[in-house]
Amino acid sequence: MTIQDLKNGITNWKLTKERIINLAIGFAAVLIYEFIARPIYRPYIYEHHINDFHIADTIGNTLGTIATVFVLIGFIGQGRTQHLFLIKLITFSVALYEIMHPLLGKPTDLWDFAATIITGALCLLLYKGIHPNTSN
Repeated sequence: MTIQDLKNGITNWKLTKERIINLAIGFAAVLIYEFIARPIYRPYIYEHHINDFHIADTIGNTLGTIATVFVLIGFIGQGRTQHLFLIKLITFSVALYEIMHPLLGKPTDLWDFAATIITGALCLLLYKGIHPNTSN
């Protein structure tokens, strides 16, 4: 993926069924986080001291990774090969951001790091399941 590919993708951008599906998944993740997970689920879990296996702790990273992956491939991705590359690159970038937290004065949260890697793998599987490779 070069800068020229990105420019061509922007100038020839078309709203396709695949883009709509990817964007819908990404924006649904944002909406679930903003209107359910953060204001309702997380406070309820913390208030009632429920052991949810760190889901409340990592839900921001989990849904944020899903949103980042699918919104970006929905907007800038051009074809299956590029989408698969972007999913891996985005997952790696978010995981690297988690590891680099000490440079920002924050502690590294290994649960968030693990959630990012697992969610990235699940995004890859979800993408392959929703958009199967039809060419042989």
